[in-house]
Amino acid sequence: MALRVLVDATDVPTDRGALGRYIDGLIGALGPAGADLVVACQRSDVERYQSLAPGARVVAGPAALGHRAVRLAWEQSGLPVVAAQVGADVIHMPNYSLPLRPGRPTVVTVHDLTYFTDPSLHAPASGMLLKSAIRTAARRATRIIVPSMATRSELSRELGADPARIDVAYHGVDVRVFRRPSPAETAAVSERLGLHGKPYVAFLGSLEPRKNVAALISGWAAAVADIADPPALVLAGSGGWSEEVDAAAASVPPHLRLCRPGYLPFSDLPGFFGGALVAAFPSRGEGFGLPILEAMACGAAVLTTRRTSLPEVGGDAVAYTKPSDSAIRAALRSLLEDPARRAELGIAGHARAQHFTWAASAAAHLDSYKRAVDSDAAGTAETADR
Repeated sequence: MALRVLVDATDVPTDRGALGRYIDGLIGALGPAGADLVVACQRSDVERYQSLAPGARVVAGPAALGHRAVRLAWEQSGLPVVAAQVGADVIHMPNYSLPLRPGRPTVVTVHDLTYFTDPSLHAPASGMLLKSAIRTAARRATRIIVPSMATRSELSRELGADPARIDVAYHGVDVRVFRRPSPAETAAVSERLGLHGKPYVAFLGSLEPRKNVAALISGWAAAVADIADPPALVLAGSGGWSEEVDAAAASVPPHLRLCRPGYLPFSDLPGFFGGALVAAFPSRGEGFGLPILEAMACGAAVLTTRRTSLPEVGGDAVAYTKPSDSAIRAALRSLLEDPARRAELGIAGHARAQHFTWAASAAAHLDSYKRAVDSDAAGTAETADR
């Protein structure tokens, strides 16, 4: 009999972002992996999840779940009720927090530990909330899922979590969306960005300190300042929070072009990544690094760092730099001057990305759910024998 899994997708932001792509990819693959799937979500996402998982039961939460305080309150009181109503065998909480009284085995995804290892990279208020959520998950979750071995090691080291309770499930990439683009797709994205064929370096992500965007701006500016037709730097993604980014942007010489287009539609991302000379992600720490994998799947030459999980994703198929602006300058200039190396990385990255599938991720998640149910049953039997 298939395990009935309730996935709480109520925390997916409107812009989707990496969290949304993780939950969407997982939900779309869990049914084919053998789960009897129930999805709790915001009302605006009902049709989306019905389309992604046609065999799943989709339950809409209250209308006000878009407000964080309401969502957190409903997580504690409403979600356990839904779990009981649908007869869930296990609950999966995919973004750190969990109900304190879930009433059944609960699996929590902890994405990264930079809130503990480098708290200066996060806004104080959000860092405090997430640190509390991670501590609670480490103590109370039946099992914990992490997206990399690096995160598993950090969770055990920083919070003393038992490694035997932590399951690694790598993210996947939807190769129907993230693929090598056609020349027409790259040209269309270039036009929409106002670049009109001008070469560029691509970045996608939140403009927050952890992503090291200020150092990327400074390193790029130094790397291209004396090039006859200097490539632009395009910073796509959310505004985030970083005074350093604003300061670095203000110091860019006037003859260089820095673009901040905000969010790009999913349909533009293959053309955005695949049309770039280099996709640069010099992050100071990631739990996984989904944009790096997505850029690889689009055939981009990727430049990243060896911090935390990133070598697990990139392997030998990406170029690496230290996170300082001077190191980024040298690594980026080297790639810009070597089209053969960029082409080689594009081929290697595309090939490596094919091994990261949502089907494999869903299978690893389902194994974790089964362990949670078995562990709970064993604990109940032990209690009854006393």
